Amino acid sequence: MYDLKICNGKIIDGTGADAFNGDLGIKDGKIIAMGDAPDTASREIDADGQVVCPGFVDIHTHYDAQIFWDRYLTISPWHGVTTAVVGNCGFGVAPTRKDHREMIMRTLEKVEGMDIGALRSGLGEDWPFESFPEYLDAIDNLEPAINVGVLMGHTPLRTYIMGEEATEREATDDEITQMCGLLADGINAGALGFATSKASTHVGFEGRPVPSRVASLNEINSLCNVLGNLDKGIVQATVGRELFLDEFEQIATRTRRPITWTALLAGLSLGKGGHEDQLAASQVLAAKGLKISPQVTPRPLNFEYQFKEPFPFEAISLFRPVSAADFDGKCRIYKDPEFRNAFKERMKTIRTSFQSSFAMTVISQYDPEPDLGERRLFDVAEERGVDPIDLALDLAMASTLEARFRMPVANQNEDEVEPLLRSDVTVLGLSDAGAHASQLCDACQPTYFLRRWVREKEVFSLEEAIRMLTMRTAEVMGIADRGRLAIGKPADVVVLDPATVGDGPLQRVYDFPAGADRLISQASGITNVIVNGVVIRDLGEDAASANGKLPGRLLRGGMAA
Repeated sequence: MYDLKICNGKIIDGTGADAFNGDLGIKDGKIIAMGDAPDTASREIDADGQVVCPGFVDIHTHYDAQIFWDRYLTISPWHGVTTAVVGNCGFGVAPTRKDHREMIMRTLEKVEGMDIGALRSGLGEDWPFESFPEYLDAIDNLEPAINVGVLMGHTPLRTYIMGEEATEREATDDEITQMCGLLADGINAGALGFATSKASTHVGFEGRPVPSRVASLNEINSLCNVLGNLDKGIVQATVGRELFLDEFEQIATRTRRPITWTALLAGLSLGKGGHEDQLAASQVLAAKGLKISPQVTPRPLNFEYQFKEPFPFEAISLFRPVSAADFDGKCRIYKDPEFRNAFKERMKTIRTSFQSSFAMTVISQYDPEPDLGERRLFDVAEERGVDPIDLALDLAMASTLEARFRMPVANQNEDEVEPLLRSDVTVLGLSDAGAHASQLCDACQPTYFLRRWVREKEVFSLEEAIRMLTMRTAEVMGIADRGRLAIGKPADVVVLDPATVGDGPLQRVYDFPAGADRLISQASGITNVIVNGVVIRDLGEDAASANGKLPGRLLRGGMAA
C-alpha cells in the first residue's frame, strides 16, 4: 500500500524525455512505482489533464535569514520550488561572531534589500549558531517545508576572521590560511560550495564595498583551491571586472571544480563585454571541457526602489556619500544643487543601456498624488517642465523618501533573452528569492517561465522547460538526489495544469517581522506541491502546519542524510 498515489497524470520525469501517461506511487518519502502503480494508497490525487513533474530546484536564493522566521520559505513553494540553494553572491549569516552580527545584518540590508527591523526581530537576540557547521545544524533542526542546500559565503567568512577590516584591506597570508581552514570545515560539514562576489553594485553598510570585493585574487584562488584539494563543491561567483571568465578558466582548470556565475543578462554587463560576447566566450570554455555555467533568467529584471536606499545607483561613485549617510544626511545631499547637477551630468555619460533603463522609470507609488502611480517619470517631468532627476528627487523629498520608482535594469528585449535561455552552457538562476523583498519579486521565475516561454511564446516544449527547472539546475549545483522522477528517488513532485500555470501580478504585503513589507506574487495552475512524499501545497493553499513538523531536508553535500 502506498502512502500517496498520484493518478492519471501526464508524467514528465525531468530528463527531457517525452511525457507519458501513468500513475506515481509514493511510500516513506520515496517514489516506488511510476507509470504502472497498481496498489491502493492512503491518499490519492487525481491528476487527470495535469502534468506530474519533479519539484523545481531554485539555485539562486537568499533565504539565509528568512528561514528562521519563515520555515515555508515563502513564496518559493507557491511556484513549485521544492529545493532552494542559499548563500549566493558570497552573502550569508554564518560564520558570524556575536559582535559582528549587526555588521552582517547591515550588509544584508544594504546589498540584498533586507529590512533591518525584520532581520533583528526574525533572527532574535540569541542566534542558534556561530560557526558554519552550527548554521547547517540549525537549519537541519528547523525542519523547513522544502529542501535547502547551502553555499558558504565569502563575506561572512572574511568578516569572521578580519572584523570590520574585512571591508578595508587585503588579508594577510595567515588570515587567508584561517579562512581556508574554516571553508574546509564548512565543505566537510555539508556546504554545497563556496560563493563570492566582485560586483561593483555590491555596496555594503556605510557605503563600504562588501568584504569579498576587497579580497585579492590570491585570496580567492586560495579559497577555490580548498574545493579542488577536497574534490568537492561548486564555486558560485557574482562577477566583476577583477573576477570573470579569464579568471574562471584558470580556477576551473586548476581545481577541476565547476563554477556558476551571476549573471548573464541581456542589456547589462557585470563583467567584461556585452552579453553576446560573454555567451560566446562561455561556449568556448565549455568546448574545452570546463564546467563554467552562466546563470540566466527568463524574466525582465525590474527594480522598485526608494531614494532612501537607491540601489540601482549605488555603483556610481557620486552616490558613495549617499550610501554612507543617515536619513538627514541623504536629504541634505538630495537637496544640494551641486549634487543634482553632478547627477544629471553623470547620467549623460553613463553607459547607454543604463540611460535607456532610467528613461523607462515608472513612478510606482507616491502617496501625496496617487494619480502619478504607474506613470512614466519622464512623461510627468515633461508635463511639469522640469528635469526628470529633479522631479524624482523632489518627489522623494516630499514623501520623506518613501516615494517608490520602478526601473528596468536588464532582460527587457525577449529577442536578446531567447539565445541566452536556449544555450546548452547556461542554467536558470537569479531568482534572488528572499532578497530585495521590497524592490522586486522574481521567486515566481518558474511559473513565469512556464507561462511566458512555454505556453505563450512556444519557444520551449514542456518537457525541455521542466528539465531546465529541475535536472539541469540540480546537476549544475551537484545536488545528486533531486531534480527528476525515478523509482527510488525522493518524492519531490509538482502537479500542475499546463493550461493555467503562471505567475500573478505583484502585490505589496506587510507580513514580515516588525511589520516589514515585501512584494509577492501568487501562482496559478500549481495544484499540488509534494516534498519528500508530504503534500505541502494543495489547491493553491499551504497544506502543512508551519508550526509543526515539515518535510524539507538539509542537503549536505547535495544529498539528504
